[in-house]
Amino acid sequence: MDREVLCQGLLDSRDCSLSLDIFILPQQYFQLVKVRVMIEDVNDNKPSFPSDEIRLSVPENAPVNSRFALEQSAVDPDAGANGVQTYWLVNDFGVFTLDVEENEGGELTPILIVTGPLDRETKNEYETSIIAEDGGTPPLLGTATLRITVTDVNDNCPRFRETQVNVTLYGNTTKGTHLARLHAHDPDLGANAQITYSYSERVPWDARNLFNLDKVTGVIKLVGKIDAGAAKIHKLTVLANGPACIPAVATVIVRVVKVSSGPPAVVPRYIAPERDGVVTLKESEPASSPIAFFTVKNAEQRQQKVECHLEGDGPFRLAPYKLFNNEYLLETTEALDYEQRQEYELAVVVRNGHGVVTKTFLKIQVTDENDNAPIFKQTLLDLFVEENNPPNTFLAKLHATDEDSGSRGEVIYLLGMDAPSIFTLDRVTGVLTVATSLDREEKEKYRFTVRALDRGTPRKDTVATVIITVLDRNDNSPRFINKDFTFFVPENFPGFGEIGVVSVTDADAGKNGWVALSILNGSDIFVIDTGKGALRAKTSLDREQQGTYFLWIEAVDGGEPSLSCVTMVTVLLLDVNDNPPLVLFPQSNQSYMLVLPSTQPGTSITEVYAVDKDTGMNAVIAYSIIRRKGGEPGSFDIDPDTGNITLRKALSDRGLYSLLVKVSDHGQPEPLHSTVLVNLFVNETMSNESYVQSLLMREAEIEVEEHSFGLLREHPGKEEVFPCQVMLIALSTSCLGLLVLVGLLTAYICCKAKTTHKSKVGRRKDIGNSDSQDTSRKLISNIGHHPCA
Repeated sequence: MDREVLCQGLLDSRDCSLSLDIFILPQQYFQLVKVRVMIEDVNDNKPSFPSDEIRLSVPENAPVNSRFALEQSAVDPDAGANGVQTYWLVNDFGVFTLDVEENEGGELTPILIVTGPLDRETKNEYETSIIAEDGGTPPLLGTATLRITVTDVNDNCPRFRETQVNVTLYGNTTKGTHLARLHAHDPDLGANAQITYSYSERVPWDARNLFNLDKVTGVIKLVGKIDAGAAKIHKLTVLANGPACIPAVATVIVRVVKVSSGPPAVVPRYIAPERDGVVTLKESEPASSPIAFFTVKNAEQRQQKVECHLEGDGPFRLAPYKLFNNEYLLETTEALDYEQRQEYELAVVVRNGHGVVTKTFLKIQVTDENDNAPIFKQTLLDLFVEENNPPNTFLAKLHATDEDSGSRGEVIYLLGMDAPSIFTLDRVTGVLTVATSLDREEKEKYRFTVRALDRGTPRKDTVATVIITVLDRNDNSPRFINKDFTFFVPENFPGFGEIGVVSVTDADAGKNGWVALSILNGSDIFVIDTGKGALRAKTSLDREQQGTYFLWIEAVDGGEPSLSCVTMVTVLLLDVNDNPPLVLFPQSNQSYMLVLPSTQPGTSITEVYAVDKDTGMNAVIAYSIIRRKGGEPGSFDIDPDTGNITLRKALSDRGLYSLLVKVSDHGQPEPLHSTVLVNLFVNETMSNESYVQSLLMREAEIEVEEHSFGLLREHPGKEEVFPCQVMLIALSTSCLGLLVLVGLLTAYICCKAKTTHKSKVGRRKDIGNSDSQDTSRKLISNIGHHPCA
């Protein structure tokens, strides 16, 4: 919920609430409950000024402690203490301070106070930053540029550069000759600096009529006729008048020299535009541009030799014109530059052979041309802004200057063609803003150009490059590349081997994108590399103990505050053929069963039952008879899938039939197997158990020896064939076994008396167990089980 949106305009956060009506149903419990949700304000908005630049004009004669209100005060949508609480200046320059006034509505207005004297002629503008601070914890700040312009007052009066000017005037000087130019200066501006020139009341009227004073330019020209035979001194008092000022005074002493021969006369003929002795030249004029011709004349002696030269500084020269005598050309020596100097004062001085000097004054004003392009203060701007910024965020204020005057020096700002549309640039102020919220994960850097154009003809422009780097914020949680992970690993996999890699990404940068992984459960068995994400088991795992593990993995980034996510990892152990089949029935190689000779072929005699702890093909069991002994060959068959043993053909021989059954799984790469001996005693009755037991003992001894020599072989689907060599080895082994059996029977007879009672008890117990096994497996009722003592 956003209080500033829901309760716009409410200054007191306690007034912001939402009212709800809650109905409790069903009807028998019906009730109306009114709920009022109070929305408390948090300091989630910083103060902002309505303009990035605030301008304030202060007159230079403002007295100390003068107060000026800044009407463009900051606003903060937050309420109460979270709103604007104070203002302060970054730099007060020692002549300003800031106060805050509160009106009846509780609004604060910053007040600028003058604390020191101001002088526009010393410093006409102050630029600083004004900071608005709210009362949140921590406080948020808003900034704007404060530009204080010191306005002019008429606190200066005109002053002459020279208070006395001496002029020599010859009696034959022609009318219209420029005698002198007075110059006064007033450092004020505008109307306060306007100067008019006039004669003092002390100057007689005949002098005024003889010497004309231009009230605007201060040029004194000869406008009357001088008596060539009379010598006289004229004292001209000139006043420079300014608004509400005491006039400045300068004195011009004109000495009229009586000449017997006429002084040289200078006749100017202007090529460049001229008015009242002021010549106008464009700064675009090239070097050697002609300004004026000056012709030197002498009425009495036309062949009199004269000297002519130029006084004053600047790129000008006065040289004799090569085709004619007493003709001089005034021209430029190099191109003029309005931005360096706008005005020159020159004098053409002519001296004849008698030392008589004539001066002709002229003033040259340089007019501005659009010969300067705007210049950016910085041609490369590196800007930084945090992502998720609010719309219309201020980025920078571009500044370019143009040395040209008037409209030629006015600068406008434009975005380059390569600038994305989300950026805006104010044409007049140069304020660069971004209209939308930026996402670093979408784009981290923006690079484009901006242009500054003047208003001259033709227009000139310059280009700067803006690089905006979007700074990362921790606004993305870590993400696993999969919703969940499943790893298959064979059992008995070595401890600390890599089971699998849990891959995680974070779109943020720097420490906000650093991700650490940890196991929330099962850390006693498993570990995970926090950087690589490799999952490992501390020990080798056994599928027969536990085949599946479910782990919760948490990913936490390095941001403040940190963000996290969780995924589930399933570890499935693949079966390895590490368990041979286990024979459960028959329980012993010494067990036997009675089979009646009258049993019909096809009758199920018994079965071999085995299990395998492995799974899949590793647990699929196959049964086969790998050796037969006693009776007729091929009397019994075994089902390879069920282990069921059936009678194959009618029994004609009595005695003990021994079948060695191999129980094998289908494991890879090597199947495992077990063997068991199935003993069947074919007879009508069990009349001599001792005889059967002796046969079983002998068979057991022979079986041990045969296993030691690896004689048990069988081809699938065929009876075992004993080669001659094998038969000889078997007969030799049998003889040795008989000798061992005789020794054993002798020892057996000696201790039989002592063990008879114990053996009978043991037989009864074994017979009882065997009968219960036979009953549970539904064996045929005429088969008995009698284990060996």
